[in-house]
Amino acid sequence: MSDDVAIKTENLTKAYRSFWGRKNVLALNKLNIVIRKGEIFGLLGPNGSGKTTTLKLLLGLIFPTEGSAHVLGKTTDDVTVKNRLGFLPEESCFYRFLNADETLDFYGQLFSIPGKERKLRTNRLLNRVGLEFARKRPLKQYSKGMLRRIGIAQALINDPDLIILDEPTSGLDPIGTRETKDLILELKSQGKTVLLCSHLLSDVQDICDRVAIIDKGELQISGTIGELLASKDVVELLIRNLSKEALMEVERFIQEKQGEVVSIKNSSGTLEDLFLKIYAANISNSKADV
Repeated sequence: MSDDVAIKTENLTKAYRSFWGRKNVLALNKLNIVIRKGEIFGLLGPNGSGKTTTLKLLLGLIFPTEGSAHVLGKTTDDVTVKNRLGFLPEESCFYRFLNADETLDFYGQLFSIPGKERKLRTNRLLNRVGLEFARKRPLKQYSKGMLRRIGIAQALINDPDLIILDEPTSGLDPIGTRETKDLILELKSQGKTVLLCSHLLSDVQDICDRVAIIDKGELQISGTIGELLASKDVVELLIRNLSKEALMEVERFIQEKQGEVVSIKNSSGTLEDLFLKIYAANISNSKADV
């Protein structure tokens, strides 16, 4: 396998036997994907499409019926590669009576990280995911969004080369969602590889370099965001500081060239942009009042 490949699957297939053992249920059928090192790769699909099965196969939690998968140059049954992986499952299960410090310290011990280094990483990660204020609070008092944040922190405690995130922004408010996406982009800037599963397509579109869509256990399409979303027969023009008369002249020119003006309207942002803008303004006003 090439040195620049983080994950490669070849005809990866998983079939489960039915309750009575008489019929195979094909959860994944001949999946072929390549994820390069240092990229953010989005794995998309509806419920029951085979995403979770794919993740379990890559993590070595289950074994394929046919085909193979390699992670960081190793087969998925090679336990030595596990120290280089970070994983955030869709539903995290933590010890409810431990606080954030104790939780990260526990996971750090599983990776045999020395005590002094565990403390340094715990401090850095809690600050990075915005849980410094609640580090001594037992996790049973955490909201869903806070549990998601501590889950992201535990996935990074071993400074992994490959991070697999299953619905990382589930339960987060827009601020937390933006911070999580910024963190994922930060991980990419550090040369790490991120495999992201999410039902929030806007999150995937914002940060992923390439995506693959699977349905009914089969790969439907894969490629870069630009390749998949580009409409070859439609061109967008962003124009600033034109008068109404000049705009009408541009429209007439396009029609003379046998083009069709589909719409002319003012550019708009996203609801997320508006929310964050209002939030930032309120923060600034609060500081000014102090």
